[in-house]
Amino acid sequence: MPDSMPALPATPDEATRQTRIRLTINDTPHDLSIAPRRTLLEVLREDLSLTGAKPGCEMGNCGACTVLLDGEAVYSCLVLAIECPGHTITTIEGLTRDGQLHPIQDTFVQYDALQCGFCTPGQVLALKSLLDRNPHPTDDEIDRGMAGNICRCGAYPKIRAAARALARQQP
Repeated sequence: MPDSMPALPATPDEATRQTRIRLTINDTPHDLSIAPRRTLLEVLREDLSLTGAKPGCEMGNCGACTVLLDGEAVYSCLVLAIECPGHTITTIEGLTRDGQLHPIQDTFVQYDALQCGFCTPGQVLALKSLLDRNPHPTDDEIDRGMAGNICRCGAYPKIRAAARALARQQP
């Protein structure tokens, strides 16, 4: 090829292209400019400083990044942020109202259903999703509803006890 050949025009790098979106998180709208490939987990933690959802396996196996999307528990590491406009997103930070913990959070504390606390936000949100769908789950339904959230400390018996207590308290 001759050295005098004109250079091709630069093409925009997909990694740096930004898309404007509006996300409603914990009842608050957020206008953001993000790369389309970014996950909801990345946006929550890096752009909005909502660090309750934790990066764990980043493959949807551990549940540390669980948030509620339209009331359903989802792994935010597997959801692209650009898929979320028009949906309601709730993080663990959104459960606290006027400085008061949500009853599920209170019950986790009461039953000591946490150890290191890394998985706790995901566990709480998974249980909230379950109880919102089924206020009186059986033990098997609780186990299935919580199965996608791993606790490396082994607090499962206390998490189940808290879940059972909450199921009994539901009207």
